[in-house]
Amino acid sequence: MVDITSFKRGRCRCGQVQFEVSSKPLITMACHCTGCQQMTSSAFSLSALYPSESFKITLGSPVIGGLHGATRHYFCGHCMSWLFTRPEGLDDFVNIRASLMEDAQAFSPFIETYTDEKLPWVTTPATYSFSKFPPPEQFPALLAEFAK
Repeated sequence: MVDITSFKRGRCRCGQVQFEVSSKPLITMACHCTGCQQMTSSAFSLSALYPSESFKITLGSPVIGGLHGATRHYFCGHCMSWLFTRPEGLDDFVNIRASLMEDAQAFSPFIETYTDEKLPWVTTPATYSFSKFPPPEQFPALLAEFAK
């Protein structure tokens, strides 16, 4: 596997919004919920969770899209690429669409969520699978194992 700690930049499809991270991801995941399927027009959303303090927009201004609720999904206003999500109540974290990072092939999902909504033909190499999200009490152990 490629070392994902060295990949720090990402961008939308058209390049009008660019960003960077200054840390390694806390965890990587594939979400199979129907919302992610619809927003990606694909079978799942591949993302990497980072501390908010390590993330910054370096070019452009993302716009809010998706459902416009308490969980904020950010997109490029021009090409409409889904860039990142700021989950409700988790302001210390940003969930970046890993496929937008340089050398995206390095981002394999460690966990997969919402497998109860997964399309029947989809398989991922995720180490752990959850029918919804992992219980909050499991997150510290998952983060620690991913960090190894």
